[in-house]
Amino acid sequence: WAKNRLNRFYNPALYKPPPKRELSSEDRIVENMGGVVPTEAPGGIAGTGIGAASLVQIREHSQLRREAPPPPPETFGPYTTKDEQGNGVIAMIDLLVKDLDKEMSEADVMEKDAQADYEKMLEDASTKRATDVKSMNEKDNAKADTEVALQEEKQKL
Repeated sequence: WAKNRLNRFYNPALYKPPPKRELSSEDRIVENMGGVVPTEAPGGIAGTGIGAASLVQIREHSQLRREAPPPPPETFGPYTTKDEQGNGVIAMIDLLVKDLDKEMSEADVMEKDAQADYEKMLEDASTKRATDVKSMNEKDNAKADTEVALQEEKQKL
């Protein structure tokens, strides 16, 4: 969306105008009679939801009492268009999109690797738990056998 708006000024050949608005029957009648159909107001400045009234600063008529400003300084010459600046801005947006795509793909790969490591850790933990339980049972059995043998030896004495 932003690239298209920049293309409108810097590269008009690549600009794609927005689709025509469907007029209601009442709006078509008004337009056919020579009236002006008001366009829908965008949602704030550049569609951000920030109202234009919040950025307005009103200055009293204090300029009437001031003197005329000095003449402007000399410039570098007549105005010339600079196509490279517009292309640079559009290229920068393309670079940002490309970097974002790259970071998202890296994050996906890292997440998959982390998930695989987590599943392997859970599998190793369950295997270790099973061997620990088996070892505990063997030790309990050995302890019970030793206690039985101890009881038998005490009774022999």
